Amino acid sequence: MRFGQRLILLMVAALLPFTAQAALEPSKMHESAVKSVARAFEKGHYRSQKLDDNLSEIVFDRYIEILDPSRSYFLQSDLDKYSQYRTKLDDQIRKGNLSVAYDIYDLYLTRFNNRQEYLLDQLSKGVNYEFTANETLAVSREAAPWFANQQEADRYWDKRLKSALLNLKLADRSREEAVETLTKRFTAQRNRALQSESDDVFQTFANALANSYDPHTSYFSPRVSENFQINMSLSLEGIGAVLQTEDEFTKIVSLVPAGPADKSGQLNPADLIVGVAQGEDGEFEDVVGMRLDDVVQLIRGPKDSVVRLEVIPAGSQEGASRRTVNLVRSKVQLEEQAAQSKVIRIDRDGKNFKLGVIEVPAFYIDFAALQKGDPNYRSTTRDVAVLIEELKQQNVDGLIIDLRDNGGGSLREANELVGLFISRGPTVQIRDSNGRIDVLGDYDPETLWTGPLTVMINRLSASASEIFAGAIQDYRRGLVVGSRTFGKGTVQTLQPLQHGQIKLTTAKFYRISGESTQHEGVSPDIDFPSLIDEEEIGESALDFALPWDQVRPVRFGRYSELDRWIPELTNRSRARTSDNPDFTHMWDEQRLINEQKALTQLPLNEAALREQRDQFDQAQIDIENQRRMAKNQSPISSLDELLSTSADGEEPVNVDAEALLHESGELTIDLIELQIEHGRQLKS
Repeated sequence: MRFGQRLILLMVAALLPFTAQAALEPSKMHESAVKSVARAFEKGHYRSQKLDDNLSEIVFDRYIEILDPSRSYFLQSDLDKYSQYRTKLDDQIRKGNLSVAYDIYDLYLTRFNNRQEYLLDQLSKGVNYEFTANETLAVSREAAPWFANQQEADRYWDKRLKSALLNLKLADRSREEAVETLTKRFTAQRNRALQSESDDVFQTFANALANSYDPHTSYFSPRVSENFQINMSLSLEGIGAVLQTEDEFTKIVSLVPAGPADKSGQLNPADLIVGVAQGEDGEFEDVVGMRLDDVVQLIRGPKDSVVRLEVIPAGSQEGASRRTVNLVRSKVQLEEQAAQSKVIRIDRDGKNFKLGVIEVPAFYIDFAALQKGDPNYRSTTRDVAVLIEELKQQNVDGLIIDLRDNGGGSLREANELVGLFISRGPTVQIRDSNGRIDVLGDYDPETLWTGPLTVMINRLSASASEIFAGAIQDYRRGLVVGSRTFGKGTVQTLQPLQHGQIKLTTAKFYRISGESTQHEGVSPDIDFPSLIDEEEIGESALDFALPWDQVRPVRFGRYSELDRWIPELTNRSRARTSDNPDFTHMWDEQRLINEQKALTQLPLNEAALREQRDQFDQAQIDIENQRRMAKNQSPISSLDELLSTSADGEEPVNVDAEALLHESGELTIDLIELQIEHGRQLKS
């Protein structure tokens, strides 16, 4: 079939009349389940928040936000109609009355389907593929007022349609291809909306209630519970990325260490996935506006098969240039996520220092082998202990523990790993919803490493990583360098229900100094530049995150007078990195990202948007070439060259990450020198 014939058939199919879905209604099971969910949150959640009028208002607003985050479907009159229920949802939930929740969802479906019909109708009339008017589109409508009427909404959606067409044109799509892509997108979105079931409504409303307590509390319907178990068991192959929905886009939250996405070096947190294709030459499927679970299903597939992603880089606006990333699906093996070591050498004043580096991608333990009584079960602490002994045999002068991108894992392992570096003492405090505090600690007097220690962290160091880094910092046992950590200091448990299950926040972590790791994370002693936007990634970027607070500190000793040396260490690091090409590159990248974030309007003029995109691309090229010139390397002429610098079969080298590791080594040597100068060795 010729392209034009296919497009005509597609347009005709999209415009065929359809039977509107009958109003969705809750089942008796849902009416019973919402009462169970509410009781579980009210009695078991750490926040101890009663289901009252105040929480009712939060749940109402959260429900509307989940349904229409860009404030582009509902009208102000819709909100006015249902505003009388803002303080009444608590009473309805207690009675198991879901009528208002279902009515609002039905209205949303009506508005959504009508909007898709409007857009398809506009496409069928023929679109102008010349973008010469000096118009702009707001980047975000999160805080914008609701539309006063349908005409006002139409004007906004006309601009949204123009923006989508213009982005496709800049992606070298012809007018026919652009119309076909958008026709498929809007038709698919309409069809998915028409397939909504009563369980979908209940899950959405139950999660509005759950998220009003904190972002890690969730409700899983029976179907979603099954998918959750699949994800936890890693029984399906994929790319090794944690994804979430943001407006109409699929956003990468984090990369699984040693997974295909992580190894590729081509994907980063906050990248947006806009297209997925199967195999080396499969056609891209547009995933803008697609449900997250449907996107995940497209990305999953058999081991060793190829999936291609069309991506908008983090920090870019939707109109920025897109790139294609080829990945080979695989399972992440335990061996690949295990701790690994290497030795780096640094010359200082004629002396060659050997520094051991232990990379810890996750805090893992083979519980199955442990329960079977296998004396050789694998765990983070056991593996790190072996690596330390090997490094000691090589007479390393200092040790660096690299926790960058370590999203956490076993609390037990974080506690025991601290024990390799201290001689007895508390490591973390855990407070439950009743205010009871348990203190975990190391009670083995043996210390495996008593020498100079540096711990590297970044924004993706979370949970158990924060416990370890916080304990090392509180004991002044080692120097903590990098950027502020994620800030997840809460504990969740799964609780089954008659209909689905809930994930419930039940406790909170505190450092031995009494400070929570929640929300604010662990701040390093020495700051490094970070290309991860804290406003995009991290606990502080999540709605309704539990606040930072303090409990009483527990008694513990300190291993050094590190505080006295921090100013000197900071000055030395700044002197070294002020004209370092790699650090200059990272600072310039930070500035460029901030400039992109500051943009509030997207041009709908082709020349203006192309110029904006080209300026951004050229700025990235210039920043990279400034580094290359300073290092006597060949310049690049396009961003594509950055993605093809590794030899076939080799994993790409992250130059920025290596620069940060080298500076961590320099700081470790500084620490050694200061200890010698002051005649103060670490206590053993």
